Amino acid sequence: MARYFDVHPDNPQQRTIGTVVDGIRSGGLIAYPTDSCFALGCRLGNRDGIARIRSIRNLDDRHHFTLVCRDFAQMSQFVRIDNDVFRAIKAATPGSYTFILPATKEVPRQLLHPKKKTVGVRIPDHVVTRALLDELGEPLLSSTLLLPGEEEPLTQGWEIKERLDHVVDAVLDSGDCGTEPTTVVDFSGGEAEIVRRGAGDTSRFE
Repeated sequence: MARYFDVHPDNPQQRTIGTVVDGIRSGGLIAYPTDSCFALGCRLGNRDGIARIRSIRNLDDRHHFTLVCRDFAQMSQFVRIDNDVFRAIKAATPGSYTFILPATKEVPRQLLHPKKKTVGVRIPDHVVTRALLDELGEPLLSSTLLLPGEEEPLTQGWEIKERLDHVVDAVLDSGDCGTEPTTVVDFSGGEAEIVRRGAGDTSRFE
């Protein structure tokens, strides 16, 4: 049964954040709010958590998982970014964007796109997410909380708790964070390719 945590959207209680992060470090899978919609998240090397995300969302091995990072210093450990791409991404972050980039050897093989050897990365603009990342001290492996056969992600913490009670370990709720997922931009070929139009403005990449 999932634990439910209600936190303030602008000033999240540090004790609660610490409890949730302890659960993540112990192998837990959480549902948490971001600047685009709710997401599922676990530690980078959590094989069980990755398997549960795949099962919950019915994902195949071509799905791009996202490493949600605190800042560019953390992001640069896991992806290769040349100077031109760095400037383009920096101008758009933090924000509701996911960027597809070539992965470094720090990224576990099971997270990579099987042919491209790429992974998604993002730096969110959300107080609660950033509090989690600050406390965790490493990226949160994530995927949008969009259930199979449904057109929009779940938006209410209580509904997530009700529907995923036996498959996630915790639900962190700070109120409605919208239904629009991130805009996904693929830079793995050097040029910006918009893969998904979402919450982030695409005009800067067109």
